[in-house]
Amino acid sequence: MITPKIVVGGTVAIDNVITPIEKRENLLGGSAAYAAISASIFSKKAQLVGIIGEDFPKEYLELFESKSISVEGLEVSDQKTFTWTGKYLDNMNDRETLDVAINVLENWSVNVPEAMQESELVVLANMAPANQLQLLSQMKASKRYVIADTMDLWIDIAKEELEEVFTKIDLLVLNDSEAKQYTGAYSSVKAGELLLEKGLNAVIIKHGEFGSTLFYTQGNGSVQLFKCPAWPLSELVDPTGAGDSFLGGLAGTLAKMGKVHPTLTDLKEGMVNGTLAASFTCESFSTESLQEVSFEQIKQRREEFWALCQWNA
Repeated sequence: MITPKIVVGGTVAIDNVITPIEKRENLLGGSAAYAAISASIFSKKAQLVGIIGEDFPKEYLELFESKSISVEGLEVSDQKTFTWTGKYLDNMNDRETLDVAINVLENWSVNVPEAMQESELVVLANMAPANQLQLLSQMKASKRYVIADTMDLWIDIAKEELEEVFTKIDLLVLNDSEAKQYTGAYSSVKAGELLLEKGLNAVIIKHGEFGSTLFYTQGNGSVQLFKCPAWPLSELVDPTGAGDSFLGGLAGTLAKMGKVHPTLTDLKEGMVNGTLAASFTCESFSTESLQEVSFEQIKQRREEFWALCQWNA
């Protein structure tokens, strides 16, 4: 079996995070950073495409390299790195963005190195739809599978470009609130159905601590749903990047299985592994827990997860 290469495009950032119990600064952040590290748990063929500034800590570049993540596509600018500062409220579900320094992202035009352009798995982590389209336009593999994430901001200010992205991907991943925002539906189930009507073959709606739901169009046109619960965390330290870790874990699983055209069963497998990778992310700030996770730890948690989810009919 040939293991497909994964290109992960998105933001690589410096985060400052405030929770009800602690404040941390100069953390590794960004959608692509989380997704690539999560993917590396399952596959050693993850490749980053993004942009950083001259102030980006060397230790984080060394971290990527230690996880066998290629940084050939990580452009270095003489400007400063994209920085996000946010505060989580007491319930740890809601957060406020206190400051965003766009910096290197303001005029970024994506450049995918030639060596990465034949990659079979493409992960469009959260970034401007225009950048997602730039990345996709440079991918040359005749057989590939494209997964895309998005956020409420792009639904508000770049809906037309976002809809163009939808026509070029195989799987859309987004939050419950974003799915409802885009479709105008009050129910996440209805939102998923409406998104499939846009021509998408598969959609995953994330529900935070309540797991995720897959909407999948089968060959006969019928829609199959799969509900994956979240791992029950007794202590939530920092949920930043959990969704991106889910995305990377899913893509890494497909790569590990050699699946460029995943079936419903393959996507279920990816969702479970993505869910467990995300659970480790939430147990510490930034990628501090995620980057230490081994595939054996994922397997062990899978066994416990299975025991939690099964019952006798």
